[in-house]
Amino acid sequence: MGGRRTGLIRARKAACFTQESLAHALNVDPTTVGHWERGRSEPLPYKRPKLAKLLGVSLAKLEELLAEGTQTQAPQPATTAEPTGPSPEPTLMPRGGLLARVMVNGRPVLVPLDGATAASELGSLLPPALVAGDEASLPAAWAAEWDAMNPLSRRSLLTHGFAATALPALGLEDLERVAEAMADARRYFDGPVLDYLSRQLNACKADDGTLGPAKTLPLVLGVVGAIEEHARDVKPSIRRDLLRLGAESAEFAGWLYRDVRDFGRTLYWYDRAMEWAQAADDRAMQGYVLLKKAQLAFDQREPQRMLTLAQAVQHGPWSLPNRVQAETVQQEARAEVMLGATADAVAPKLDRARQLLGVRDDGASTLGAHYNDTLLTMQTAICYTEAGTPRRAVELYDEYLVEDRFSPRDYGFFLSLRAGSLALAGEPDEAARTGVESAARADSTSSRRTKQELVRVLDHLRPWTNRPAVAQLREVVAS
Repeated sequence: MGGRRTGLIRARKAACFTQESLAHALNVDPTTVGHWERGRSEPLPYKRPKLAKLLGVSLAKLEELLAEGTQTQAPQPATTAEPTGPSPEPTLMPRGGLLARVMVNGRPVLVPLDGATAASELGSLLPPALVAGDEASLPAAWAAEWDAMNPLSRRSLLTHGFAATALPALGLEDLERVAEAMADARRYFDGPVLDYLSRQLNACKADDGTLGPAKTLPLVLGVVGAIEEHARDVKPSIRRDLLRLGAESAEFAGWLYRDVRDFGRTLYWYDRAMEWAQAADDRAMQGYVLLKKAQLAFDQREPQRMLTLAQAVQHGPWSLPNRVQAETVQQEARAEVMLGATADAVAPKLDRARQLLGVRDDGASTLGAHYNDTLLTMQTAICYTEAGTPRRAVELYDEYLVEDRFSPRDYGFFLSLRAGSLALAGEPDEAARTGVESAARADSTSSRRTKQELVRVLDHLRPWTNRPAVAQLREVVAS
């Protein structure tokens, strides 16, 4: 078979799927989706109705997309398919400098693009296209510190695959310490290095709601990669703390992949977080990961699984902060309305969640530190919508959905939910206008999760498909 099916690719992207997430939804291998899009094979007949539904097209339209092949290309080896395992983004712009992803000793590594590095002994490791570098993009202080490092330490940072993403945040002394830790984890991987990795993770979390996963994820994967590579080599006295940090980092990586709707990688990192939490005997994190899986089940609209996981969180052998318990009870209530319960039937659970949230936590745990009364109110609105009372949800959104209470990404997400409630309440124009505003924020923060909610909004707006505001929303969602 010949041509590249550009129409099929556009339809997948418009429906906010990656090849991996679409493959996960269809229970096929990601390379299979890649073969469909490159014209090497076609979906089997029994797969086509579900594929059409996921892409939001008719079966007839799907047949047209499969017949389309406007860009021909020679067959490529299977190794050119989209990667199925976690990997850093190709390039990124961290604070204060430019990094490039290159292969060093068979491992993907982020290295600084500066002329001095290219001219040094490290230059032989870089592709020729990078030798010129981009010195102007690098701050003078960083370049000076990089040049002042012992060459062996520079090589250690690169060849051991540590997150060079963090270099601008380090002083020379810290650079040397991290380099030593990467070269000899058992001897040098100590408390200060662990503290540094923890600070980097916290900085990523603080930036996430503004920068979005496209810019935050490479940094997080760098931290996780350092932990994963050296956990087996560090001194026993620090291994448990390192695994705890690994569990926290993996859970956050799972959340970032969830925001881009790559559910396969989301589950991969949640499972890694659970494994590390068990190895570190961090029972609270084990319960927290189950809560995160319950939230993922909502994104996938699997209420039975969502209910089972939420109940498992409550009955497990761990002690969780009250704010985490509050969110868990709310998740249980939402699952029950999705399974047919009325809003009045789950009202006691929602009241219980609010009571739990009002009780101060005595422990030092930071799990669920972001969860507050405003978020619980937003989730209560979701419950009302799922229970068939969207007007009550709109009233809550109108009162509590205020921009300065949320990060840009979260504000855009809850706007998409407000748009859905408005559509179900019979207010198509206001729903569409709200959806357009939500889409702008989804684009700026790379939130495919928000875009997928807007696809659902368009489904609710089908009775008003010819209204100008609805047509505008459809255009921005497809862009």
